[in-house]
Amino acid sequence: MTIFKLEARLQSEIGLIIEYLIELIKALFLIEPIILFRTLDKLDSRRQQIQEVFDFTGEIDSALAIQALRLETSSYCLPTIQANQKYIHAVAVYHPLVYQAVTNDIGISQKSVLLTGSNMSGKSTFIRAVGINVILGLTINTCFAREFVTPRMKVHSAIRVSDDLLNEKSYYFEEVLTIKNLLAESVCAPGNLFLLDELFKGTNTIERIATGKAVLNYLNNGPNLVLVSTHDLELAGYLGETFDLYHFSEQLEKQEILFDYKLKRGILVNTNAIRILELNAYPPQVITDALQTAQQLKNEKLL
Repeated sequence: MTIFKLEARLQSEIGLIIEYLIELIKALFLIEPIILFRTLDKLDSRRQQIQEVFDFTGEIDSALAIQALRLETSSYCLPTIQANQKYIHAVAVYHPLVYQAVTNDIGISQKSVLLTGSNMSGKSTFIRAVGINVILGLTINTCFAREFVTPRMKVHSAIRVSDDLLNEKSYYFEEVLTIKNLLAESVCAPGNLFLLDELFKGTNTIERIATGKAVLNYLNNGPNLVLVSTHDLELAGYLGETFDLYHFSEQLEKQEILFDYKLKRGILVNTNAIRILELNAYPPQVITDALQTAQQLKNEKLL
């Protein structure tokens, strides 16, 4: 390196003359290429040692980043990795990117989970929270919970599917391709966690429920676990034996919608979609028509 740096030291007029002589000597005897290739040979002969230095530096850098993350968070735990594939146990789990997030507890054992609830009640955020904590637990040995037990598994999701106008693919077709990939993955890996939000909402009600039931039964086979949110309460009747039922709900008080974001057992009983329209000053004619149609549909189902 002294030879390469020599030019920077020669700044005077005499130095320029010496520099020209040095450049002539280096050109005649090919000094720079010879030194370069000898240096490369030396580096190549110590490739293993250099790799060890890079690995060590990377591990230290990762450890410092993880420690900084733990110091900045209000609550975290070291996960317990166990062998039972169809089992997740979480106490006070929360999403790390939600400010002042509400914590929830859940125990998943031998069954998958079907979530119901209205929009903005917390279904998708909770599903993401479980998936993120599984990934972080298996990678950086850190979970945002008081207690977290998980097996080793691959995490797959179909939560934010969107259409592709440039490739002339509709929302439904994009969702079909995404779910197809999940079906293929379900029989490849030894254990998978599938996170799904509103299956096949790009199609009609009857076929959505039918295909949703079939897909969820298929994904739930073997050691796989499925966390799915839906507005189709009918799915609970078809999947009650293989899926544990949970829901999120809200309360309407003094012309306000109050969400507690707490996970509750069972299926959602009270729906408030039309009431929310009323609170947002929809025309009375629209509200009356919607209530009548909803009651008619309920009566037809009872028959």
